[in-house]
Amino acid sequence: MLKRHWFPGIRSVTKVLILSLMATQVQADDYLVYASNEDSNELSIINPDNNESIGTIAVGKRPRGVRVSPDGAKIYVALSGSPKCPPSMPDSECEKLIADKTADGIAVIDATTRKVERVLPGGSDPEQFDISPDQSRLFIANEDQGTATIVDIASGQVVKELRVGREPEGVKAAPDGNVFLVTGESDHDVSIVDARSGELLGSVKVGLRPRDIIFTPDGRQAIVSAEASHQVDIIDMATRAVVRTIKLQEGVLPMGLALAPDGQILYVANGRAKTVSKIDYQSGAVLASAEVGPRPWGIALSPDGKRLYTANGPSNDVTVIDTETFTVSERIPVGKSPWGVAIGKKLPQ
Repeated sequence: MLKRHWFPGIRSVTKVLILSLMATQVQADDYLVYASNEDSNELSIINPDNNESIGTIAVGKRPRGVRVSPDGAKIYVALSGSPKCPPSMPDSECEKLIADKTADGIAVIDATTRKVERVLPGGSDPEQFDISPDQSRLFIANEDQGTATIVDIASGQVVKELRVGREPEGVKAAPDGNVFLVTGESDHDVSIVDARSGELLGSVKVGLRPRDIIFTPDGRQAIVSAEASHQVDIIDMATRAVVRTIKLQEGVLPMGLALAPDGQILYVANGRAKTVSKIDYQSGAVLASAEVGPRPWGIALSPDGKRLYTANGPSNDVTVIDTETFTVSERIPVGKSPWGVAIGKKLPQ
């Protein structure tokens, strides 16, 4: 019988490879998922290791947009005292409801203590927002006023408030920090704002009812979901024009957006269509579709791009999708009417 020779060098290399793989797995799962629950005024914390909600944080009225600082230390949540008006309610009836403007703001949560440490001004009815790449400013969409508000995080002071497209919703800062973009649902456009001066530099017409907006990793293109046109528009930032449109089938209502870390795959939450689409970003081809639950809005990718999370308002849960097989692996119960979802680095408690 032949002997198996195990050379010390091979043993060392094998050990290094095993430890490397273990470290990669730990690093890939070293995060938490946060979901804002619009009707229960709280933030749910989800552990991706077992796909369970491990706690909640009371944040204030009507939490929607949610972001996490890159180091995971701070969680920001948009709060609004404006009453929630369902799609079936006529505008005339909605206008009769009384808003509590004292509840408007951006809650700042310490991720270690899991408590709100302060509430920053956020303008009127803040819905979505983004953080500047240097973590010094917040850029906020004020839906009911048709404005955007810039807030200095350190001082807690409003730096600028400016007019943008009507019913602003999606907000995204460019990777280089020079501008930020705001979608205008009623004007069907995207406003381009100088991030330092707060000057409105221009706007780009897109499809009907633009909702969310993100950038490609290199910042050269912006991606916009146009809900009522059943499409996704691609804006070239150099020319400030739509250069490509990805058409989706009738009945698909694109809302939340997420792009794979390598920029090759685009994920689109389709709201009342109850699905999420997986799209080849370069060709625009729809590769797959998964039914996730009623009205998925907020959407977020794990750091390694292997898992996708959607907030499904009417069913009070967050869906987990395996991005390779594009099948639902879990539905996690959370609070009432989850709206936004974000990923943050896991910190020791």
